[in-house]
Amino acid sequence: MIYFDNAATTLHKPACVMEAVLSAMQQLGNAGRGVHEASLDAARIIYDTRMRLAELFGAESPEQVAFTANSTESLNIAIQGIFEPGDHVITTQMEHNSVLRPLYFMESKGVKLTILPADSSGNISLAELEAAIRPDTRAVVCTHASNLTGNANDLSAVGEICKKHGILLIADASQTAGVLPIDMQEMHVDVVCFTGHKSLLGPQGTGGICVRKGLKIRPLLMGGSGVQSYRKVHPEEMPTALEAGTLNSHGIAGLHAALGYLKEQGMERLRAQELALMWQFYDGVSAINRVRILGDFTDRSRLRAPIVSLNIGAYDSGEVADELAEHYGILTRSGAHCAPLMHEAFGTADQGAVRFSFSHSNTREEVESAIRAVRELAEEAGI
Repeated sequence: MIYFDNAATTLHKPACVMEAVLSAMQQLGNAGRGVHEASLDAARIIYDTRMRLAELFGAESPEQVAFTANSTESLNIAIQGIFEPGDHVITTQMEHNSVLRPLYFMESKGVKLTILPADSSGNISLAELEAAIRPDTRAVVCTHASNLTGNANDLSAVGEICKKHGILLIADASQTAGVLPIDMQEMHVDVVCFTGHKSLLGPQGTGGICVRKGLKIRPLLMGGSGVQSYRKVHPEEMPTALEAGTLNSHGIAGLHAALGYLKEQGMERLRAQELALMWQFYDGVSAINRVRILGDFTDRSRLRAPIVSLNIGAYDSGEVADELAEHYGILTRSGAHCAPLMHEAFGTADQGAVRFSFSHSNTREEVESAIRAVRELAEEAGI
């Protein structure tokens, strides 16, 4: 089996992550729900993970990091918890449904929405973004990198525009956390939403939201917090304000180990390995007749997520993915990728696309096998 579906979830986790989860299941109690060692041990690992995440994302303090189950939950917290009827919000065609659907929901409640178009390469225009800002604009909500094309937005440039106009920037870092550098303070990002199970190499069911100090967000959930139990309202202090109920301390322990692994290995070094594999694959398949690649690969110095999505002639993407899996043992992701507006922009709404997404756990030999498989399928498509 050759696994090229890392943009959905990284399958091959470091051994230390699995060991940490098992140890946590054997030893950790419920953080904030007691003063015995099992509870305190859980609280310690959770706080230390907050510290590691705050360092990774340039958050102002560990308390500004709240844990969620995934970036979808984080984005719903931000979008439903910040905007009010009458607010104007700018987003892009590059977005995943975890951004679009909460925004459509808020639009039904009276929020006004502008969606910036993507060009033929899948990029948005910063000039068009700035031109879309109005007196009632509250925020820009955008992905750091597309889960379909791998194209990355320049968060620093977007952040400068938002700062200039006094509006918020909410970033979806689902595809970039653990791959591309993010510094909330330097980039003027007010909210970062992330998941732990992709390039952060943690377990599924982990994620979080980093919030700039002073920005108040209505909680999506309310309930047990372990503190202020006699109040009728949920605590307002971060991170408890956005965390209700028992945290996934077992998963967070795995994420803690994953963050340690990333720091030890060096995120830049791992990114270089992944991009080298991606470019090897791109160079191989881009020369094949009847292969169409989605996205912008014109500038090799530009940071991007390690993703290549393609189609072979008029073949349905699901059929191609099935052939790759059944006859070559190559696992990919086909279809719409929860990115409907990007597929509409590319004219691939009916066909979908086959996405190859790379991890440093992949090898050059696996990439060569994938290139050969695509070449053979393309040759068959031409018969």
